[in-house]
Amino acid sequence: MDTREEKCAEEKKTCGYCAEGEYLAAYGIKICELAASKLYLFKEQSHPGRVIVASKLHVSEITALSDEERNVFFADINRVANAIHKVFSPTKINYGAYGDTGHHLHFHLVPKYSDDEFEWGGVFAMNPKRKFLSDAEYAEMIGKIQSAL
Repeated sequence: MDTREEKCAEEKKTCGYCAEGEYLAAYGIKICELAASKLYLFKEQSHPGRVIVASKLHVSEITALSDEERNVFFADINRVANAIHKVFSPTKINYGAYGDTGHHLHFHLVPKYSDDEFEWGGVFAMNPKRKFLSDAEYAEMIGKIQSAL
């Protein structure tokens, strides 16, 4: 195994999107797997319906995907966005792709609501720690998203 492959194998052991388990539980709940991605409900729900769409491939940059892989990944994002619009009727969805510290390609889909004073007209806070739900509320939200997919 070359150095790059070894580094990737080590990163995957603690990557929330690859290892899941306790690493994922810190911020998200797995909803399902799609063609090129895994879909997670973001536990902090200041923006009702906030999710993360993470590539099934452990890559840091979108440029690491082939054209076909990228197109399928973005088709998944589009599918999820349509489901979020259907279930939550946001005014707008913000899309954020970061990864400065977690080197796994993923997009935050953050529904924004014009009647919500929280950040309308600005960039969403990564983790405002403002609103968490009960397990039953998370399960209900996940069920609605799954039905809309």
